[in-house]
Amino acid sequence: MHHNNTILGQMLKMFPRYQFQEAVLETGAEYHARGFTSWNHFVAMLFGQLSGQDSLRTIEAGLATQSEALYHLGIRPIHRSTLAYANEHRTHELFKNVFFNMLSKCQEVAPKHKFRFKNPLYSIDATIIDLCLSLYNWAKFRAIKGAVKIHIKLNHAGYLPTFMIMTDGKDNDNIVTPFIPLEKGDIAVFDMGYIDFSWFKSLDDKGIIFVTRMKKNAVYAVIEQRDVSKFKYILSDQTIKMTGYQTKDKCTNLLRRVRSKDPATGKTINILTNNFTWSAKTIGRIYKERWQIELFFKAIKQQLKVKSFVGTSKNALLSQLWIALTAYLMLSYLKFKSKFGWSLYTLCSILPVNLFARRDLWDWFSAPFHERSKAPPGISQQAQLTFW
Repeated sequence: MHHNNTILGQMLKMFPRYQFQEAVLETGAEYHARGFTSWNHFVAMLFGQLSGQDSLRTIEAGLATQSEALYHLGIRPIHRSTLAYANEHRTHELFKNVFFNMLSKCQEVAPKHKFRFKNPLYSIDATIIDLCLSLYNWAKFRAIKGAVKIHIKLNHAGYLPTFMIMTDGKDNDNIVTPFIPLEKGDIAVFDMGYIDFSWFKSLDDKGIIFVTRMKKNAVYAVIEQRDVSKFKYILSDQTIKMTGYQTKDKCTNLLRRVRSKDPATGKTINILTNNFTWSAKTIGRIYKERWQIELFFKAIKQQLKVKSFVGTSKNALLSQLWIALTAYLMLSYLKFKSKFGWSLYTLCSILPVNLFARRDLWDWFSAPFHERSKAPPGISQQAQLTFW
């Protein structure tokens, strides 16, 4: 009789142990391990993310109820105090390393973005995560409030996070621009929080395309007007030169200003870019696609619970963030490979109660309800979050 490993056990095969051990050695993660291995730590925290746990106590209890299955996961029963110590002291760089290994696997099967051009398309944005100041006194945001800001670079090929950095909640978004990895030919879409004309010039000089919103008080001179009569929702298309006191010396390159109208709301948007090749309509569509990163933030906060943290130190918080993003990549990978029309909402609703089910992983992901064409009543195969 054939016995399958648990769903969770099969999912963990995405992380070859030799590769994980290389990451452990590279980051020195076993230093002061006290017998609690890095693999044990990773699996326990990953279980917490995939099953929607919001405390160390519930992670401990959840694994304890499946004690007979832990051997097949390569771990032992844990105590919450041990897990708390590991979150405090084991470097988050280990989980960052694991994240990028999983990202490489995911990118091999990710679908292309929806545009006809082949340039890689990325959205860059940040979200604030509120914290209790009495517990996170290192993350002071306001007088009685704590917060951190998470900056993400989202690849529109599969909507995968490819970069993450955390800053203080009170910091301006554009302080991270020197650290965002971009290459020649990339397209970077971002909002006004990242406006930095020195950075714009640097991007343009490197052959990197940017698309962003222009501030209303920007001072510029119009060099050329292009005909927009054939575009229904494009109001103007101009070549401009920045002439403001603080901007004219920072960015001497010519830029393009596209003024478009949102057909749904009737609001006008002033878009700034350094691309003079594509149509004004395409530029408008590229900026509109930035909304996908807002959906991504909504997804990780609501579905993967990235707003409830089980540790109070900066290292513990970063460790949980990297593991949460890794969990997101795992679910993305399974979705890309599955024959069933999963949404993140449906997957995060159904997966927690099936993590320790003994069934072939790919059979379950392709036919989770034993009917390949139908989901059970009340559960749509279409995403409540449209990008999934």
